[in-house]
Amino acid sequence: MQGNLNEIDIRSILQLVELGQRTGELFVESYGLGGMLPGGDTNTAPIVLRNRLAKTTPSQSWFVFFLNGQIIYAGDARSNLSRLRDYLRRYQLEASLNGVDTGGAIATTNTPEYGHLWALLEQRILTPAQARSIIHSMVRETLFDLLSLHQGSFIFEIGSPLAPQLTTLEIGPLLARIMTQVQSWKKFHPHIQSPDQGLVVVDGDRLRDSVKETTIAALSDWMDGQTSIRQISRYLNRDLITVAKALYPYIKQGIVQLATPTPNTLPTKPKPTIQTPVPRIVCIDDGTSIRKAIESILRSHGYEATSIGNPLKALSLVFQLKPDLILCDISMPELDGYEICAMLRTSTAFRQTPIIMLTGRDGFIDRVKARIVGATDYLTKPFGEQELLTLVETYIGPGLENPPNVERLLAEDLENALELDIKPPPTDASSFPPHPA
Repeated sequence: MQGNLNEIDIRSILQLVELGQRTGELFVESYGLGGMLPGGDTNTAPIVLRNRLAKTTPSQSWFVFFLNGQIIYAGDARSNLSRLRDYLRRYQLEASLNGVDTGGAIATTNTPEYGHLWALLEQRILTPAQARSIIHSMVRETLFDLLSLHQGSFIFEIGSPLAPQLTTLEIGPLLARIMTQVQSWKKFHPHIQSPDQGLVVVDGDRLRDSVKETTIAALSDWMDGQTSIRQISRYLNRDLITVAKALYPYIKQGIVQLATPTPNTLPTKPKPTIQTPVPRIVCIDDGTSIRKAIESILRSHGYEATSIGNPLKALSLVFQLKPDLILCDISMPELDGYEICAMLRTSTAFRQTPIIMLTGRDGFIDRVKARIVGATDYLTKPFGEQELLTLVETYIGPGLENPPNVERLLAEDLENALELDIKPPPTDASSFPPHPA
């Protein structure tokens, strides 16, 4: 089952899964308008503007796992643990994620959040009741975003259930509850546009004079402009609508203001010193021109970049190079990008390494397949210099402004033996030529 959300809505999809008692995974992707949702009405934008935004704004995606028509777990497709860390904060356990050993027993490739939650449970850092509470909150939060979505694509694939399972949730009661929340949320518009907006106190004296509720007194501690409404609801284990309702009078009076949500803005990082290791990137692609272009761009921006044209040799080399990020073409002879990604993800060494798929295919199914084998993200060819750099910085940060004169990569030492194509890159690599996928 697959299609567009202008043909069928999320609510109907979930009801069909429940009715058919299906087991599998639902993957949903917005049309690059995730920063406007929920709260902003994308349907009122002219179609030309919506199409332009869809091409230039990074899309947002979510997944929901089912067992016999009930929900096991749901989340967004970003491979980070920030949401889990927020939920652990309600139990003062957020520091427990640092260095947690997943033991390889639970697949953390596509669902690192779920895998780490299970690891905390197995190591008795979390109790079963606490873990179930967190999963229930995660599912409700994800469904709130999905049921607020109007533009996007979806695919439901029947398959083996996410394992092991800690809990299951019936879809019917959940839908009724979340739909009521979605309708209530619309009443806060336009004063509150997104749950990802941060809070800033404009008039501290008026806030102190008007604060009588202990709830607001507690919330004021997080009005630093950096903590979102959604995060506060996670910390306090409170319903998102309850938190927003408590804040709404103060926002409406101008005592508290909301910062514009910037989910796609890269965090500001301190300038690295000369002792900072140069971020290392390996590009696996059978196209000579695109490999050289990628090397040129990355090296000119302070990254240590090596490209490999032979996918079979690439598998052995990356284990020696231990890159911080891997760029991998999908369509290659002998071994395609999906197979390479799946093989790397079976190794503990590359379970958390960002792997970005390079593809000439702009199809939704191809992006789903990339995520299924464990790809972190994808980049569609042809793409420009800024697109590449933005994606790389998102996952491993900026390169060094003045990289030290370090020894050449291990790839150079093995160049003759492995017959790698590592030659001086071209001077002009502002954009890449199309590459047949």
